[in-house]
Amino acid sequence: MRRQIAALIILMSLAAARPAIAASVDGARIHWTSTGTGPAIIFVHGWTCDESSWQGQVPAFSQQYRVITMDLPGHGKSDLPKDGMFSMALFARAVEAVRAEAKVDRAVFVGHSMGTPVIRTYALMYPAHVAALVLVDGLVQIAGAPSVSRPAIVGPEGLKARENMVRGMFGPATTPQLQQHILKMMLGTKEATADGAMRATWDPSWVKNDPISVPVLAVYAARPLASRESITRIFPKVEYHEIPGSAHFLMMEKSDEFNRLLSAFLRTVHS
Repeated sequence: MRRQIAALIILMSLAAARPAIAASVDGARIHWTSTGTGPAIIFVHGWTCDESSWQGQVPAFSQQYRVITMDLPGHGKSDLPKDGMFSMALFARAVEAVRAEAKVDRAVFVGHSMGTPVIRTYALMYPAHVAALVLVDGLVQIAGAPSVSRPAIVGPEGLKARENMVRGMFGPATTPQLQQHILKMMLGTKEATADGAMRATWDPSWVKNDPISVPVLAVYAARPLASRESITRIFPKVEYHEIPGSAHFLMMEKSDEFNRLLSAFLRTVHS
């Protein structure tokens, strides 16, 4: 009897030690990381970036919250889509796969740059799981607006064109060390992802002007990526801020200022 009990305890211990099954979308694995406990915050990076975009937030917020970071399909450690096709809906379904695998009911979703249209699409597809949204110098497209021309980012000159784009996102607060991190991250992303994600971002078919009525924090750079008019049209319950002296990667450049704004907002959401 004692041997049976001991064997049962060992089996239970082994079962508890098994790693969680990875999130996936259409058979493609989605990498994600969870740190801390408490109300959940899910951070979504931008175009050709990865979860390391939030290196200034994970240690600060995981003391009071469950912080979840992820790599969108084709980015970081996540697989490319099996069919090679990128879309905002695919990205939103990847976020949902992570939320479901993490067994989170409702979360605050934070999206930087391209991550903003991702969480905007997510909020329309899965509204029951959204407590609030945070836009971090994010794109806010409006249906019917003039089309945006994009530089060619594939072929022999594609990588150089991408580098020029990335360098154009830097400002006085983007230290040389931070510039190297961002360049390595963004230029290390596969060409197929860079092209596919760019096409998905500017595909007008997903852009709807449906307002999203959850609480929203919008934190923008000194030269904002989106207009106040567009932001308030889509997010009528927005609290808007600009961080002086910041550029596109403001959550890394001015992490203390950004974290203070996010902390105050989270207190209102969870009060």
